[in-house]
Amino acid sequence: LSLARMDFPVFMALLICALTIPGFGDMGSGKAQSCSDIRQFYNGKGFSLNGVPQSEISGEHLRICPQGYTCCTSVMEDSLSNLSRTEMEGLIRDAGRALQASLNGQYKVFDGYLLELLNRSEGFLQQSYPPALGSLYTQNTRVFSDLYTELRRYYRGSNVNIEEALNEFWARLLERMFKGANGRYLIGDDYLECVSKQSETLRPFGDTPRDLKLKVTRTFVAARSFVQGLVISGEVVRKVSQVPLSPECMRAIMKMTYCPHCRGVASARPCANYCANVLKGCLANQADLDTEWRNLADAMLQVSNRFEGVSSVDVVFLSLPTHISEAITTMMDNIDTFNNKVFQACGNPREGGTSSTGLEEVKRRGKVTVEDSPTSAARLEKLVSDVSRRLRDMQPYWVSLPSTLCSDRVATRAQADKCWNGMARARYLPGVMGDGLASQINNPEVEIDITKPDMTIRQQIMQLKIMTNRLKNAFNGNDVDFQDTSDDISGSGSGMCTEENCPRGPRLMAPSTDRPKVYAYPPENKKVVKASADHNLPSIAVIIVVIIFTQT
Repeated sequence: LSLARMDFPVFMALLICALTIPGFGDMGSGKAQSCSDIRQFYNGKGFSLNGVPQSEISGEHLRICPQGYTCCTSVMEDSLSNLSRTEMEGLIRDAGRALQASLNGQYKVFDGYLLELLNRSEGFLQQSYPPALGSLYTQNTRVFSDLYTELRRYYRGSNVNIEEALNEFWARLLERMFKGANGRYLIGDDYLECVSKQSETLRPFGDTPRDLKLKVTRTFVAARSFVQGLVISGEVVRKVSQVPLSPECMRAIMKMTYCPHCRGVASARPCANYCANVLKGCLANQADLDTEWRNLADAMLQVSNRFEGVSSVDVVFLSLPTHISEAITTMMDNIDTFNNKVFQACGNPREGGTSSTGLEEVKRRGKVTVEDSPTSAARLEKLVSDVSRRLRDMQPYWVSLPSTLCSDRVATRAQADKCWNGMARARYLPGVMGDGLASQINNPEVEIDITKPDMTIRQQIMQLKIMTNRLKNAFNGNDVDFQDTSDDISGSGSGMCTEENCPRGPRLMAPSTDRPKVYAYPPENKKVVKASADHNLPSIAVIIVVIIFTQT
């Protein structure tokens, strides 16, 4: 009767209000919703269903996800939080492994080619010198082989002074040739020391030692620093990619990744800007590598220019036998003049040796020549082009990593009002933060203490600076000081190089700071919008497999 007396418009208004009271999951339902979907999802992640509710419960116990009716217990929230952290750290490592594998591949190809050039150069010497030099070579093979041994050790990063190694080679060669040209004399060490002093002004080998020293030093310095740049950059990627996520980041990743399941909107993917802020906060320290990372790549590109033209590594390496032969020929052509001046300065040596051998035989045989190898130049040009392209591609890696991880398979740019914003399925209001630690002071998603940078990453920034300075010195033709490779910078599991050929960089510790923490402002978009549940959001492990850093 009372209903009959009630005005019809008022009655309809009351009825609509009663039917539109929001519930969890499906709107308009006044009873608790089933948890069958999240039970299936949770069990699929490998967790036990013990304690998982059959229907939704009150969510006051939730510490990360928005509170409200939910199917997640505290145990489930903790389990999914740990899982989200493990998966995200794995994805970051996988992206790092992809880049490291690319650098590793470039290192192996370039390193293999340079060693091949050295082997070909020595092989040509071993094949061509015996018929051309006869006993002068066969009786002194160690002099020549030791030179190549020292060149390889220098290239590998050993503590070898390349100029001293070349000086030692010419001194030993002069000694053997002088003895061979004056075999009827008894020549002792004191006399040879005097001969060596005279060679500084008499220059028995002509201009070859000086010219070769300049070319070899510049080329080997550039080659060694370049491959070491590939090694160091790969090591930086490996170490930085293993830096664990902070507890604050762990909460933010959980809130973005699995809280939609607990909230009953599993189909809602994270808003693009929301994901960007979460990852920019979590990877803020990594983004601070950007400047020095780009500087290293630029320096390596500059050094790679040294591998072209008349001073390219293939020309210098393969022409070593010819230059040495020219020096030997110069001394043979002027041996009489050289002897006379040495005898004047050092006195006549005592007779009593065997008959003179060696040089007359060489004069009859002629000098050694080497054929040009155009295929070497073409191959080197391609190698330099490939590695240069890879270096350019990797330059934005650290600042682009958040957007790479927040690909369209994780976040969504479409339907901006129906994506997950950390609280509900709704539009994400805050703007996107900048790159790097200092830009995160107002990050609404991750609490960041911008006064305390990660020490591991700061150490790697310093390593990049050191390597860049070495490369700049190499570009200017100055030798760079690498420590002996008996200490391996990579430690176990590097994959960049073996223990015999990895140089060790200095261990550097950045100073720590002790300032008050500065935390980000809380999120501004607290509005909660109810929506129907649809548990089709793919797991984070499957989601971002595709976004591993791609090298073309």
